[in-house]
Amino acid sequence: MASLGEDSGYVPYTAFSAKKSYIDENPDTIQSFTNALQKGMDYVASHSPEEIAKVIKPQFEETDLDTLTTIVTRYYEQDTWKSNLIFEEDAFTLLQNILEEAGELPERVPYADLVTTQFASKAAEGNSK
Repeated sequence: MASLGEDSGYVPYTAFSAKKSYIDENPDTIQSFTNALQKGMDYVASHSPEEIAKVIKPQFEETDLDTLTTIVTRYYEQDTWKSNLIFEEDAFTLLQNILEEAGELPERVPYADLVTTQFASKAAEGNSK
C-alpha cells in the first residue's frame, strides 16, 4: 500500500473560482480572501501538529484529540501543505491528468486561460515579511 498524499505530488484538492467579471470588479475582496487563506497556511507552517489539532478540534467534535493529532502529524510528515497558495502549472497539469484518467475531463484547458496567480503571489509576498 502507498500513501496517495506522498505519491501524488501537490494536487489542488481545494480550489476557489470566480467569474472574470467578479475578479475585475472586486480585486480587493479577492485579495483579502486570499490573504486570509495564506495566513492559515502560515499558521500551519509555524505550529506543531498538537497545536493545530487543538485549534481544529471544535470542527471535528466526533473525533478525539489524539486521533486529530495523528492525522495532522501524518499530513506534516507527508509534506501535504504547501507554504503558499500559488496554483502552479505542474499541479494544474497533474489535476487535469487525474480528471482525464477518471473520465471526468472531456477536454483539457490551457493553464493561462483558467488560472491567475496574482492574488496568491501577492499574499505570499505580504505574509512572508
